[in-house]
Amino acid sequence: MPPLFALPFPAIDPVALAIGPITIKWYALAYIAGLLGAWFYARRLVAADRFWGANRRPSLNDIDDLIVWVALGVVLGGRLGYVLFYNLPLYLNDPLEILAIRNGGMSFHGGFLGAVLAMTLFARSRKLPPFSLFDLAAVTVPIGLFFGRIANFVNGELWGRIAPDFDYAVVFPSGGPLPRHPSQLYEAATEGALLFVVMAIAVRLFGFRRPGLLSGIFVLGYALARIVCEFFREPDRQLGYLFGTEGWPLGGITMGMLLCVPMALVGIATILLALRGVTAPREVVPARVDAA
Repeated sequence: MPPLFALPFPAIDPVALAIGPITIKWYALAYIAGLLGAWFYARRLVAADRFWGANRRPSLNDIDDLIVWVALGVVLGGRLGYVLFYNLPLYLNDPLEILAIRNGGMSFHGGFLGAVLAMTLFARSRKLPPFSLFDLAAVTVPIGLFFGRIANFVNGELWGRIAPDFDYAVVFPSGGPLPRHPSQLYEAATEGALLFVVMAIAVRLFGFRRPGLLSGIFVLGYALARIVCEFFREPDRQLGYLFGTEGWPLGGITMGMLLCVPMALVGIATILLALRGVTAPREVVPARVDAA
């Protein structure tokens, strides 16, 4: 029997809308909301001359096309990252299961690398400075992270570690009878809302005049937020703790923490290189903004 102060999981149907055989889930709507929110915010940032100075920026039409590239990069990279980092033996035994995205299994770190690759290829195809795209993504991605983690909570997945003494712990339907940290909401608050505020302040302080600076701040900020949240999140069942245990002084080391270490180092290095001007394009091209 759960403790007196444990909160029951809210009865939220994961299906937002059903029309005959067609069902639309909250998780899909979260992806759409994140992409549309990022697209709208990116267009506003591109149109703001005060943030760019003489640096070249993508056009509004570029942003419209870029969102498709990034969406593909996130989905393909996220799935491939989950396969490689979290459950490779399963997919080696049944390769067709890789295509069964409906069964779940996406990795942020894989999606991040997929998005970076997509933006790099897009920048080359449009002859744009890649860091102009990376910096735009750095400011807008927290929108998608926020909605994505809220969707994780609605689905009752990726729940937190057992928290018998925490008044606001939640008993998840698939998490057993014991109350757990609602770690999805912690991630929505830190990786999403808090990081969005940090990046909004950064873009107003520095603009896009130091290419790579905003990218570095985002990568470092996400890595730190994710590491903190991993102390409250239940590790993937097939992996468990890579080092230590839940009762260990540091709470056990998980795959999510491990993957964030190189992210943090890359973030720090990118910030330093940006401050030294290493990431700036060699040639300054007059800024342009096409009509919507």
